[in-house]
Amino acid sequence: MARICVFGDSISYGAWDYEQGGWVQRLRRFLDRKFIDSEDYFVVYNLGIDGDATKDLLKRFEFEAPLRMLRMSENEETIIIFEIGVNDACFVESQKEFMTELEKFEENLQELSHLARSYSLKIVFIGLTPVEEIKVTPLPWSKTGKSYKNEYIRKYNEIIKSVCTENKIYFIEIFEKWIELDYKNLLEDGLHPNSKGHEKIFEIVKDFLIKNKIIILNFGNSGN
Repeated sequence: MARICVFGDSISYGAWDYEQGGWVQRLRRFLDRKFIDSEDYFVVYNLGIDGDATKDLLKRFEFEAPLRMLRMSENEETIIIFEIGVNDACFVESQKEFMTELEKFEENLQELSHLARSYSLKIVFIGLTPVEEIKVTPLPWSKTGKSYKNEYIRKYNEIIKSVCTENKIYFIEIFEKWIELDYKNLLEDGLHPNSKGHEKIFEIVKDFLIKNKIIILNFGNSGN
């Protein structure tokens, strides 16, 4: 048995996927179907919280992670996936600063990487998704003048990639792949993916996990 713990924000939580509840839920359904009647099954925990930035995740990681691993044995492994950072890249007009400045963002990622090493050698960071700027600059439902811009998000995405390279951690590129697509059709409100967007993230993540043997489909005759 393997445990997959996905830590993140509203995107990993599954916001605005009316069909299946988000890309994490889609991953769980995929693995459930593959490993039915198999002892080598996966347990997928969705630990995404709407609005979280890296500082928020750091506050809860050491509390939440062990609770999902209390029954770990030599025959079990843990895979930790982080999908976090787009809220860090948000510019708060009322404060004239980013929610998390770049230097602090890198520090937070380094700490998350270090903490995750205590539980697993299979650690994955998922890159950020671009936004439709005309809809989120400023953010309509924000009272503090929050704004999201792709030039900011790209910088934060590069920091994630750099930290992963330095720490020999898996990184899944989303931002640049979506930029090459008509990605606005993958967004519900300019910020959060719609059902098609979550399906696209799921496909990218699933294919990466299989290709890099982070998940190994030893399911025999359990499914297709």
